Amino acid sequence: MANLYDTHCHIDLFEDQNSVIYDINNLGSYTIAVTNLPPLFTSLKNKINSKFIRIALGFHPELIEDYKHHIPKMWHLLPDARYIGEEGLDYKKGGNKQLQQSFLETLIEKSNEYDHKIFSFHSRGGENDLLTIIGDKFLHTAILHWFSGSNMQIDNAISKGAYFSINYSMMQTNKGKSLITRVPKSKILIETDAPFVSMSNKPFLPSDIHYIISSISKIWGNTYDDAKEILWNNFKNILFTRNNCSM
Repeated sequence: MANLYDTHCHIDLFEDQNSVIYDINNLGSYTIAVTNLPPLFTSLKNKINSKFIRIALGFHPELIEDYKHHIPKMWHLLPDARYIGEEGLDYKKGGNKQLQQSFLETLIEKSNEYDHKIFSFHSRGGENDLLTIIGDKFLHTAILHWFSGSNMQIDNAISKGAYFSINYSMMQTNKGKSLITRVPKSKILIETDAPFVSMSNKPFLPSDIHYIISSISKIWGNTYDDAKEILWNNFKNILFTRNNCSM
């Protein structure tokens, strides 16, 4: 077993999706394919049949205002979606903050009616509000994707039991490296966020996931194999949480 995974990958945004899917299958890397709108979730789910890929139901906060007519479809699909993402808050480009907050609050409230789900949260510029909305009694698994909040916000998220998913671009910044040292090893996961992340002026690919593990191992002071095992165990922990025993 390769013991590799990716908690946040935009397969549907690659020009050559088939090549990426082949790459994932060949590598044997368990991948959560996030989507940005409910119709994209349905489309990708109908297209992909792979034991290594699971499709996440998403509604990117930047798109809520312009595509709010899709919100009812989100609620319709929610019962059958174990993975939720990409969703959250994004204040960097403006937009309707109240609508984003209201949608997220409703999403969490409705999700609590169903079995345990795994969320990949986006929080650009809205870290405090996101953590407030998640609250202290969140019934699901919260993964903070590409988190860039302050140390105080990091500590707040840790206290709520959140996980942090790390990508290659984060490892190229002092802030990203600092987050790695501040968060407990047991709460670190890995992601590609492909194709939004680049390496050597090329899109980061699922097969490049080793570079993230290597960077994390150096910061932790572990061997590559030891870091890989820790990260794999963290992934298994989110999958087997609350009596959910499969991907």
